[in-house]
Formats: sequence, structure tokens, C-alpha cells
Amino acid sequence: MFDVKITAHDKNIICTLATRVAEIASLPVQNENRKMWIRINRLERVRPLIHIQAIAPDIWEELIPNKQLQCIDSFCREQEMELRKKIYCWENFRDDRVVDDIVVCPIISNYNTGCGIEIGILKPKDNIGAHAFLPVIVEERDIEKIQTKSEIYVDWKETNTLFELLYNLYGDILKVEKRGFDFFNFAPMDMFIRWRGIEQMFMDLLDRPKWVHEGLERITTRYLGELEQLEKMNVLSLSNGNTRLGSGGYGWTDQLPQKDFDGAHVRIKDMWARAATQIFTEIISPEMHYEFAIQYEKRLLERFGLSCYGCCEPLHKKMSVVRKIRNLRRVSMSPWVDIEVASREVGRDLVYTHKPNPAIVSMEQWHPDLAREKLKDAFEKTRNNILEVNLQDIHTVRNEPNRLTEWRNIAFELAEEYI
Repeated sequence: MFDVKITAHDKNIICTLATRVAEIASLPVQNENRKMWIRINRLERVRPLIHIQAIAPDIWEELIPNKQLQCIDSFCREQEMELRKKIYCWENFRDDRVVDDIVVCPIISNYNTGCGIEIGILKPKDNIGAHAFLPVIVEERDIEKIQTKSEIYVDWKETNTLFELLYNLYGDILKVEKRGFDFFNFAPMDMFIRWRGIEQMFMDLLDRPKWVHEGLERITTRYLGELEQLEKMNVLSLSNGNTRLGSGGYGWTDQLPQKDFDGAHVRIKDMWARAATQIFTEIISPEMHYEFAIQYEKRLLERFGLSCYGCCEPLHKKMSVVRKIRNLRRVSMSPWVDIEVASREVGRDLVYTHKPNPAIVSMEQWHPDLAREKLKDAFEKTRNNILEVNLQDIHTVRNEPNRLTEWRNIAFELAEEYI
């Protein structure tokens, strides 16, 4: 249960910040941005939409240091931070995101995608830095650790307690909405490889492919069973609004839910989903990418209304197999792809998410001219695409937050010249 003590001091801080968010949400530009996202997801030609995805904890410590928080209670401090993030993004790098007046109360359940296996991780003492996965599937018989069935339950008592807390905190300033799962991300191979080890799995693809397929089948069976349970329990929520679509933009669309939606029971086919196999770099052929990744991912994705594919893997030479996903609408690729090839392969019938190299704002010295040069080159090479630009994976701006503001200004200036 939640151990929360909402004092007058904390509530006053939250209400002040929430009032500012409500003011921002009421501005006409929010509706204009919504329409732009609807159009791009409809595959209409608009100027490139720009988004800065500053979600890493370490970058927020530079933008909004913990010492700036004023609430005393830990729950209130979390709410305060989320409000400050919205305000900060609006006031400092006003990109194409939509700021709404909704506070989400998640429906609390035991759902997780771990297939019953604890991941072994070796982490550094510092939060910033690489970590190693320790194999937990060592012997071939260990594949039986991958549980194919699970029983999902919802803790409505805890959910209702959280809703009351949020409602009491925000009052009538912002709308508090209970929401279930509104977006799913599938990465069967990326999950399997964490349990097995990267080098060993790459050898397994050649030495024991039948065994690898057995593992992927078990993971996929688990995913499908959980999806069907959640749908039957009526704890899914629509993702046709301000839902982040993984390594891309937002879910605003007038093509979901399906025409036979009854207005009450959200089904899998009324939602967005994404899959990715980031571990499959260019050393994995398109044929093997399909065999050991997409053929399983598409069984999941095609249950949904619309789907996205990719994150940080180079897909510019693999679009022939990615396109086998029937309901594909968006593709996101590594910052290091051949943009010219990617542009040609993606074409005009998919949204292409271009991700600039985040190092552009993270190097020791800030070089705005270089940022302009890189963006201009990308815009020129993607002139025939339906494009969005997502600056993500930012872990530092060297304590110079103005870099993000300047990058945003350059991106908007160039985007206006795009069409």
C-alpha cells in the first residue's frame, strides 16, 4: 500500500505546478500539434515533426537537479518532478510534443514480460556506465525455465487507492484517468539473448538453430497468452492519443480504434505496438533477421491495429523483410545507418523516424554549426519521405542545457524549409 502524507505545503507546490501545466495544455498550439501527428500517422506529407526524448535519469539531473524539488513526501516529489519536466520541456525546448491536462493513474497488476526468469546483471557502482548480462540459460535443458503461461491479476484495491491519492492531490486542476496498458513493445530475441549471452547466442544461431527457435516459440506463446488475458480482463487502453510509440513519435491517429469499437472494451486490434531486435546488427543477414526475429514479432504485431518496427538497429538493408509485417506504419533506425539507402527503402508508405547521433549535444564542446550540417544533410536525403526527427539517448549535455534549446531551434528552422 501507499504510505503517503500529503501536507498543505506539498499540495500547494503541486497545485501551483499543475495550474501552470493546465495553462500550457489549454494553448491552441496543442491542438495544432495533435493534428500534425494525426496527419503524419495518416501518411500525409507535413513538415518533419521534431521531438527531444530526454528521459534518461542522468540527463534530468542536469536539467532539473534534485535539489530544486521542494516537496517533502517522496510520492509528492515524484509528482512534482513529472510536472516540472512538462513545464521545462515547454519553456526550454518547445518541440512538437502535445502537453495535455491528464494525469495517468496506472492500473496496477502483476503483468511483466520476464517469462518467469530473473535477469543476471553486473552493474557498476556508478549509475552511469555499461553493465554486463550474466547468462542464466547455460545448458540446453535450461530453456525450460522460459515459462509459457502466466496468470495475470489486477490489484483494484491498490489502483483505487492510487487514484484517490492523485485525485486529492490534483483536485480539479488536472484530470486524473485510470489507464491500463496502452502500448506494447516486443523484443523476443533481445530478451532471449540477455538470458543466454550475446557471443553464445550468435554461435547458437548457427550451431543449434532448432533449439533457438524452440526458445523463441516459448517466449512468443507467453506474450500471446498474456495479451489475450489482458484483453479479456478489459484492462487495455486506447493508444490513439498522447502515447509514446517507443523509439518514435506519438500515437495520435484517427485510424484507431477500429470501426466496430463499442466505446468500452478496448481490444488488441484497437492499439499500437512495436517490435525491435536491436542486437541484430549488419552482421546478421536480412534472411536470418527474418528467421530469428521478424517471423515471431509479426505474429504479435499483426494482432494490433497499427505497428512500429525498429529502434537502434540498422535496418536500411533489411526493409525487404521488415515490410513483411502487414500492418506496419512506422520504422525507426539507428543513427548510423546510410540515410540515403534508408530513405529510398522506406519510401512514402511508412513514417521514417530519423534519429540524430545524440553525441551532437553531448560532446565536450558544443558545435551548433556541426549540428546544423548534420541535420541539413539528413533533411536533404529524406526529402521524399514522411519524416520525424527524434533526438534520444541523451545522457549529458555537459551541464549546458541551452544546447538542447539551440538544437531545437536549428531543427525547426531547417524543418520549415523541408517542403
